[in-house]
Parts: sequence; structure tokens; C-alpha cells
Amino acid sequence: MPVSNDALTDGGRPDGFKRELKLLDATMIVVGSMIGSGIFIVSADIARTVGGAGYLLLVWCIAGLITVVGALSYGELAGMFPRAGGQYLYLRESYNPFIAFLYGWTFFGVIQTGTIAAVAVAFAKFSSVLLPSLSPPVLQIGTFSITGAQLYAIGSILLLTFVSTRGIRGGKILQDVFSIAKLLALLGVILVGVVIGSNSHAISVNMATFWDATWTHLSNGRIERIDTLTGFGVIAALGAAMVGALFSSDAWNNITFTAGEVVEPRKTIPLSLVVGTGIVIVLYVLANIAYLLVLPVQGSPDALDVAGRGIQFASEDRVGTAAASLMFGDTATLIMAGLIMVSTFGCNNGLILAGARVYYAMARDGLFFKSAGTLNRNAVPAVALWVQALWASVLCLSGTYGDLLDYVVFAVLLFYILTVCGIMVLRRKRPDAERPYRVWGYPVLPVLYMVAAAAIAIDLLVFKPAYTLPGVGIVLLGIPVYLVWQRFGSNRSPGA
Repeated sequence: MPVSNDALTDGGRPDGFKRELKLLDATMIVVGSMIGSGIFIVSADIARTVGGAGYLLLVWCIAGLITVVGALSYGELAGMFPRAGGQYLYLRESYNPFIAFLYGWTFFGVIQTGTIAAVAVAFAKFSSVLLPSLSPPVLQIGTFSITGAQLYAIGSILLLTFVSTRGIRGGKILQDVFSIAKLLALLGVILVGVVIGSNSHAISVNMATFWDATWTHLSNGRIERIDTLTGFGVIAALGAAMVGALFSSDAWNNITFTAGEVVEPRKTIPLSLVVGTGIVIVLYVLANIAYLLVLPVQGSPDALDVAGRGIQFASEDRVGTAAASLMFGDTATLIMAGLIMVSTFGCNNGLILAGARVYYAMARDGLFFKSAGTLNRNAVPAVALWVQALWASVLCLSGTYGDLLDYVVFAVLLFYILTVCGIMVLRRKRPDAERPYRVWGYPVLPVLYMVAAAAIAIDLLVFKPAYTLPGVGIVLLGIPVYLVWQRFGSNRSPGA
């Protein structure tokens, strides 16, 4: 039988974990895991998909609203099950171990490790701006090559993993420092953009085309066609554009994975979810307003200057760097590279620290390598951390992490929908269970979240099948793996 949410041992510490994460630490894990490099890049693709400045901001606002409502909903589940594992546990307790395993399989195979790899490579990519020697290949075998940047990315993963194996205290200090630093830096960029960088020409152009809806399709970096959107076409474009904004706002649920190490988790986690996601979403919207004050949305890939390329065709989609270049000139590249290095390094610290707790919970259920379900002398799942680091490093070398992340967008939305639906399932199955926090606006808000997420998932299924169908395949591959684990894996019952 699934474990009771009250089954805490060792003075309130489940399974030997040390409760050292307070509200600030928990909030910084939420903030730090959310803010990576996305806010400085994905607005270019969104702008190409929706056209006008109004729709660009609308995409970020809708994604923000969905994220905050999701965080509010997870708060109730976090209060019910204050143990390591987070979303994996919620799915197991709401449904069954099979559904939970499919999530854990996808989480380990692609979602968390793919994100760690992508963030590490982004860290290395922007580090190469300051260290050009990282870019050239250091090993070439036929068409396969390994660059210094890839090795640098793997080195950052191994370093942060080592720090996490030394205990939760070191990981939380690193997270607090880097999260606060990136918050202040992002806020500084926003203030400079609003106060100093405002460009009357960009503002007038953006206001004139504020609600112009167009979808610019590219082929090999060139404009293939531009569709003028009306009616359902606008809705379809908004749904397709939501992918970048949602993934830039994702990973907020990582704090739930570390519930076994949070002080007063039934109160702290729900509050950190709401405060953390709220802070990030406000900053994201403000950052895009700053971009719009500095750069025109619409541009041309053939333009010779930054303003002419606009947000849509910022060089390599680096919107943040493009905006900064109009304010700081040639030094902008160095400034933004430093900012994104801090942002991505801190982001990966939170992802690495939190993700291993899911594999720990799976191993305790006999659905992952048995050794991953143990803690080292520092009271952290070291084996789970190193297994995660190993697979993320393989993905760094393979170069497939970007495609894999695109493929699982649809699957991630489905698991979010199932988890939020789990609130209703558990209200029926366990009406008398302790709920220190009950989701505000129940059942309206959870239902709205599920409807919005389902609409985006369907939109992606229709308009981006090349991404969504392989993602479904990745999840379905978990079925035979589950059967193998059931037959040859540990015989421990879920929650034991």
C-alpha cells in the first residue's frame, strides 16, 4: 500500500534526510531553477510566431498565469506529502505506481537530464565568449566531434554534482548566492532598459503594430513565408508560441522533490511555490517590456544593424544581447555573457540538487537502481546524483538534448494535467487526509489549469506533430521498462 503522508521518522526527518531548507532557500530553489537562459533568447521565436508586441506580451502573461495556477495547485499536494520525490509521489498516490513510473522514466531519460545538459551547454556557450579557446573541437572521429565547450559543460555538471554530494547545506548556500545574484542582475537589466535604453523609434513602431498578428515561417534561416493571422489562426499561433515561454517558466516544481529536506514543508513549500513563481513571472514580463522599449519586434534577417533585425531576428536569437548592445555598445556581449553564465550555473545547481530526489524515491519503490535509494554520510542520495550526472553528460556529448526536450513538451503537459487532476482524485479518495493548505479557488482554478494545458497540448499535437509524436513514443517506451523492473527489479512495495 502507498505510504501515509504522516509516515515521518527520525524526529520528523523522512528516511534520514536533514531538514535544512528554510523559506528563503526553498524560494531560491524555485527562482533559481526557473531562470536560466530562456528569458534572454526565446522571445525571438515567440515574436516570429505571433508578430505584434501585444501578442508577445500576451504569450508571456498567459504562460505566467498558467505557471502560478499550477504552483498554487501543487501547494496542496506538497502539503499532503512532505517527502522526497515530489511530483512522482503525487502521481503514485493519486493513481498508481505505473503512472508514476512513466513520469519518472521520462523525467530521468529526458526532462531533467536533458534540461541539465541544455543548461550546461548554454553555460559553456556563453563562457566561450570570454574563453574563445573552448569553441574548437578537441577530438574528431569521422563526423563525430567533441568540443572544449562540451567538456566544459560536463565539467560544470560534475562540479555541481560533487557539491551536492557534500550535503544539502553547501548546495543551498550556492543556490541562494547565485539566485539572488541573477535576480539583482536581471532587475538591473530591466531598469537600465526602461530608464536609459528607451528608444522612441522602437516604441512608435511597436505601438503601431501592437496587435498585428503574423506567423513568420523560416527555412534554413531565411523567411519562407509570412502568414497574416485572424480568428482561429491567432489562437493556434498563441498556443504554438507558448512552448518557449512555458519552458522558460518551468522547473518551478523542483522544490517539491526536496520536500524531505525542507523545514516545515507543509507550510514552506506551498508558500515558496507561490512567491517564487510570482517573482519570476513579474520579472519575465518586465524584461519583455524592456526589450520592447529598446527594439522593434518586427525586423529582417538581412538587416545590417541590430535595430533592423529587431526582436524577431536578433543574432542567434539573443534578444537580451541585442537590446544590451544598443545601450552598452561592443561591451554588451561580454556583459550579457557574464549574466547568462551566472544565471545558467545557478539554474543547474538547483536542477541537479533537486532532480536526484526523484530517482531516490523511485529506487525506494523498487523502480530504479537499488543503490540510488540510499543516502551517504552527508544525508544526500549520492548514487542518484552521480547516475543523473552520468546520463546528462552523455546527452551533452550526443548533442541530442535539444531535440529530446522539444519532443517531450507534449508529455510534460500531460503529466502536469494528471498531477493537478490528482488533487480532485485525492479529495475523493482521502477526504479526511491532512491538508495544511488547500488550493485557492478549488475546483475552478485546477480545472482552468487543466483546460488551458490541454488546449496547448492539442494545439501542439495539431501544429507541431514532428515534436509531439516522438515525445509520446518516449513515454510509451517506459511500458516495457516498467515490466522489466517489475519482473527483475526490487520486490519492495511502493512507499516501503
